[in-house]
Amino acid sequence: MFVLLFLGVIACVLSFLLTPVVSRLFFALDIVDYPDGDRKLHGRPVPRAGGLPIALSYGGAIAAAIMILPEGPHLASHHTPIFGWLFAAAAVILTTGLVDDAVGLKPVPKLIMQLVAAGLACWGGVRIATIVDYPIPLWLGVPLTLFWIVACTNALNLIDGLDGLATGVSLFATLTAFTVACVEGNVGLALATAPLAGSLLGFLRYNFNPASVFLGDSGSLTVGFLLGCFSVIWCQKSATVLGMAAPLISLLVPLTDVGVSIARRFVSNRPIFAGDGRHIHHRLLARGFHPRTVTLLLYTACGGAAVLSLLDSLLSQTVGGVVVVIVCVLAWMGIHFLGYDEFAVARRLAGAHGFRRAVGEELCLRKFQSRIAGAATLEECWPIIRDLCYEMKFHSVGLFSPSQDFGDSRPPATTSVTEALAVWRLEVAINSEIRLVLHRTSERGDMLPGMGFLKTVQQALQSKFPEVPEIPTVAPEFPKPAAVFVSS
Repeated sequence: MFVLLFLGVIACVLSFLLTPVVSRLFFALDIVDYPDGDRKLHGRPVPRAGGLPIALSYGGAIAAAIMILPEGPHLASHHTPIFGWLFAAAAVILTTGLVDDAVGLKPVPKLIMQLVAAGLACWGGVRIATIVDYPIPLWLGVPLTLFWIVACTNALNLIDGLDGLATGVSLFATLTAFTVACVEGNVGLALATAPLAGSLLGFLRYNFNPASVFLGDSGSLTVGFLLGCFSVIWCQKSATVLGMAAPLISLLVPLTDVGVSIARRFVSNRPIFAGDGRHIHHRLLARGFHPRTVTLLLYTACGGAAVLSLLDSLLSQTVGGVVVVIVCVLAWMGIHFLGYDEFAVARRLAGAHGFRRAVGEELCLRKFQSRIAGAATLEECWPIIRDLCYEMKFHSVGLFSPSQDFGDSRPPATTSVTEALAVWRLEVAINSEIRLVLHRTSERGDMLPGMGFLKTVQQALQSKFPEVPEIPTVAPEFPKPAAVFVSS
């Protein structure tokens, strides 16, 4: 126990002393984070210097323990095989983060370097070998390990958006792993987490709101990577059947954030790696909370997750299963409270009505494309267009050209005037002479057909009636609008 206390205290002191020195160095080198008034709301440039002092204090504490303590050489020789590879992998991540902080890296090279580092750790023995107490083959364990470590690495990086947030979240997760290691007698994990906890605590003095130094990618990626590796070491000697559940719960806040970010970007058809201002802490800020209050709220959530993680890891399988259910319910409630519009829209479209509507519209368009292929003249196209528009719930259809006009209308499907919210007019230009005009009543809970519908009709007709040279005519001349929505 004295060795662990020594590691933690030395790491904390070194981090406390080194952080301002490295911070001044990074400021001189212009490796700083400038405010932009959007996602970066701090009032002045702040150096992104967290990775280097944390790494130096972590390594310095271990070196001091080996050189000063009587049992230091024995501990070093006993745990060198796995931690030698782990430190080499962490050095790759630290270097990647430093380069990214200094000159910037695109997502793909960063991801490749993270996979390289995770591969080194996996080669050294940091590998998921069982799932629910069942051994898994190497071909499955290796990709699972790589995925887990890379996910943890990026989870800390994504949540690093407020002063002290990522550092505090990491500290809670580290202390949770340290506590479990001490209780279960996992000496290797305890020796690895004690100096990390001390390094984070010393750095938090400068990183908490208002921060004078940021973690930067060098800090958030390195700490996230180490926590991912330590979680695997934790589950290798877990006393519960659920195994990986406890480490996952300890990182609940950052992993939930990265999972939600990927899901909402996917459903809204945005790039997965593109940054935005809709992370968990951004949503809490949007609800009117002060930045420091948001940080303390998420600290509280991390503390609760730490308690649940300890219960899951140290108590029986039955209680562990109950804990997992509680965690899932709390995570769902938290996401619902944050009010992501992407998920509300996805739920609506994925419901029975939204799914049937989407399938019905797709079938209508396919039938239209099949029938319109055999039509040659505008007069032959008209009934096909009219039938399609009525199936799409338009109540007025008009097809206009200099030589012929076609039009038809039906009473709106709305049962009463009060149910209608608006009448929409849609105009589609086929060419400079032919245009299609549609009207539709929008009801509560109803949606207009998307632009895919208009594009399909427009392309089908343009293939039959391409642009023609202008011919003098007495018919009125129509403008050439694009497909637009105009509310009447």
